[in-house]
Amino acid sequence: MFKEFLSPRISYFLMILYIILNSILIYFDIFYLLALPLVMLIGYLFVFRLDLIFLTIVFCTPLSFNFENLDLLGIGFYFPTEPMLLVFTLIFLFKALYEKNLKKDLLHYKNPIIILVFLQILWIFITSIVSEIPMVSFKFLISRSWFIIPILLYGIHFFKKGKKQIKQFFFAYLFAMVMVTCYTLFNHMMNSFSEEAGHWVMWPFFKDHTSYGAILALVIPINVWLLYEAKKNYFRILLVVFLAILLVGLYFSYTRAAWLSIILTIGVFVLYYFRIKLKWLIGIIIIPSIFVVYNLTEISYLVQKNDAEHTTENFSERVESMSNISSDASNLERLNRWNCALELFLQRPFFGWGPGTYAFVYAPFQKSKDLTIISTNFGDGGNAHSEYLSPLAEQGFFGFLINTLLIGLVFIYSGFYYIKCENDFYKILTLFIILSLTTYFTHGVLNNYLDTDKAAIPIWGLIGIFITIKTYLSPVSKNTTY
Repeated sequence: MFKEFLSPRISYFLMILYIILNSILIYFDIFYLLALPLVMLIGYLFVFRLDLIFLTIVFCTPLSFNFENLDLLGIGFYFPTEPMLLVFTLIFLFKALYEKNLKKDLLHYKNPIIILVFLQILWIFITSIVSEIPMVSFKFLISRSWFIIPILLYGIHFFKKGKKQIKQFFFAYLFAMVMVTCYTLFNHMMNSFSEEAGHWVMWPFFKDHTSYGAILALVIPINVWLLYEAKKNYFRILLVVFLAILLVGLYFSYTRAAWLSIILTIGVFVLYYFRIKLKWLIGIIIIPSIFVVYNLTEISYLVQKNDAEHTTENFSERVESMSNISSDASNLERLNRWNCALELFLQRPFFGWGPGTYAFVYAPFQKSKDLTIISTNFGDGGNAHSEYLSPLAEQGFFGFLINTLLIGLVFIYSGFYYIKCENDFYKILTLFIILSLTTYFTHGVLNNYLDTDKAAIPIWGLIGIFITIKTYLSPVSKNTTY
């Protein structure tokens, strides 16, 4: 029937009709119909080629920008990704009811990670009902759902087709992120690579340098893995160029947490790749811990004496400023936010204040001794700066517990899989998934961005790829229950 509808005669008739209507409307300065072919193409792809829409969303993510302060009930969104994710979610759920393959996949999701994700969504829904600001919390719930359903659930269906789809996902995100990095570096160059300009040169694609640095750190292991797997010389050269651009971008992001996350990730790589035994790992942790405890007084004195500021362009001084908790405004403000998160939790330990509400409710909980020159009393200064304390304040202890278990389970399962896997391709891929996730969740101690498309799409995508590998592509053994 669809082919008959597109028969040559009818197609020609529609083209002529479209031209005539457009001519009439343009005469009256009405240009909306010009977008009709693009709208029809996108509509066709949403109905018949969700895989292409999926990759388009992934590609658009680093290039998306945030519409804030819109007169739409105070709701902002990332364009074009979030509108596309919303439509994608509705169509995917509708198709899942009628297509056996999708329905089978949805019913087969018995992985503990998936169960915890659903439990987290359920708890977010419950805490949204009793939220201090329900409208904000339900918007948070909806946005979390349209990240998880298309990227994690459909992602598993997409990735199980094979290695090619996994590489397409990685390259789509990586290529767009390199474009953003080039744009940022060009802007930075026009401003002499100054530290001050480093806070805004990535706009409008990233709100600030910290989120930009976090995503740069996250995609570097992905770039390295694609380079490792590249078979053709021209593709290797391209990926080497990409890696160089990302590393330069990371350096000039002036994001200390991102630098630190890369260093920690290199440590994790060494532990896994060289198969450091558990007893040696325990020794590596215990010996420095004993040294720190034994010299705690001297270390405390040095920390208090440290006056290095993060605003410097000097790399060593900027790294040194990480431990400055006496005068560095950025570090002190982060401590202020963490203290507020703990105070919010103590006030409402079970249900919390509601998902997504921290920025609107934390201001009254600031103590005068914690205030800094960048503190605000208007609740417009951002979030809790922690991927762990944020759910504690907003969703109570149970929300914190689910979030911590989910993150821990991802690392435990992927770590065990890496140790047991005998397929070299999926073994190495799993290692680099672990490394990418390590960059983000170590950075997550100091910042949180999972409510944004920039972080949510690659993070849920990476988790979806691991689940697909373990469940469909290369199970360790049929008897594996971890």
